[in-house]
Amino acid sequence: MRRYRRVLIALPAFVGCLALLATCEVFAADKTREEKVREDRQRSEAQGTWIYNDLPRAFTEARRSGKPILVVLRCLPCEECVKLDDELVDEDPAIRPLLDKFVCARQVATNGLDLAIFQFDTDQSFAVFMLNADGTIYGRFGTRSHRTEWLGDVSLPGMAEALKGALLLHADYPANKDSLAAKRGEPLEFPSPEKYPSLQGKFTQRLDYEGDVVKSCIHCHQIGDARRAYFRQAGKPIPERLLFPFPHPKVVGLTLDPDTRATIKAVAKGSAAQRAGFRPGDMIEKLAGQPLLSMADVQWVLDGIDPRGGTAAAIVQRDGQHVALSLTLADGWRRAGDISWRVSSWGLRRMTTGGLLLEPLPDGQRERLAIAPGEMALRVKHVGQYGPHAAAKRAGFRAGDVIIQFDGRNDLLTDTALLSYGVTNCMVDEKVDVVVLRNGKKQRLVLPMQP
Repeated sequence: MRRYRRVLIALPAFVGCLALLATCEVFAADKTREEKVREDRQRSEAQGTWIYNDLPRAFTEARRSGKPILVVLRCLPCEECVKLDDELVDEDPAIRPLLDKFVCARQVATNGLDLAIFQFDTDQSFAVFMLNADGTIYGRFGTRSHRTEWLGDVSLPGMAEALKGALLLHADYPANKDSLAAKRGEPLEFPSPEKYPSLQGKFTQRLDYEGDVVKSCIHCHQIGDARRAYFRQAGKPIPERLLFPFPHPKVVGLTLDPDTRATIKAVAKGSAAQRAGFRPGDMIEKLAGQPLLSMADVQWVLDGIDPRGGTAAAIVQRDGQHVALSLTLADGWRRAGDISWRVSSWGLRRMTTGGLLLEPLPDGQRERLAIAPGEMALRVKHVGQYGPHAAAKRAGFRAGDVIIQFDGRNDLLTDTALLSYGVTNCMVDEKVDVVVLRNGKKQRLVLPMQP
């Protein structure tokens, strides 16, 4: 007999996880990954609430029924990326009644995914889309800003609020169609993930349930990896928008309440949000003309603002009144974000540091090494050991080395700053001079830039 165990887990946000705290059933460790994936499909199809890995069927059913569509993208199996499970939302008293008002589709792989519609933060492992049968997007749900801590970004009450908001937009459709147009982005470089050069030939449009289903799956983070590799291999800098995707509201100074659609908990002093006039307690109803259903919707709007700066009009509800505000962002505003927690950072490390994991040197150790404030001091926390991630090892780098200069720069103060500089200024096959402190002495090494 198959054995199961119940565990209390912190559920992250989507596609390499959604963070919610709840009880969820996961398979016992004695099963193979292949078995878990296949049994997930069997359970879902037997339960009947979710259309499993068949988006065309979901759109057909939505056209027939007149219901909106709820698409949940999430990784399998759950041990690698803890998830918001369909069984969990089925049991939630606030969410369960709402599911009946949607055509519910669960997508566990991105093979064949229409990237003209489904554009999201691919460093997550759980993303939700609420949309019309004609492809108009009502909103998104699922936010992530840390590798392991999620409770400040998403919640079950927040998901329920997003679903309620989507139903209201659906009831007004198509009268509100113009205000929803910008919720879809411009076409990407390729129409679906398996068309990207780094994925082409390795994957097909569908999961291979007749063969090795696990190895046939394109994970969400692989879309972002493939997009960055496309520019890198073409000898072009990776665009800043792709390096710092879906900026978290905190980047502009907003802390939002995850239990609501977009209500402000705090505004950072001196931030762009404070200068715009946002206040704690404001409920942001529209941003850049788009109605908001969640924090992910705020991120979608921010993602559309030029890295060189721009302005987004906002309408907030404050003390029963509607107040118009204008959020203005300066050149380079995205760089305030942290990309080091992202799954995609491993690909960037391969490209620019040859597999080094870096961390800022503590102040006390900086002083002992006579490194002035504002000067670079990144300690090598880990050296990759295999394949392209061992390029730094082969170049002579060691754990404990302190990088004080990279390509002549000594002002790259964080892992994020170095990765961003490397993939925008150092092209494939270049040799970059790096100065490190090892046992208090300077040593010059040469690091190869990789695709």
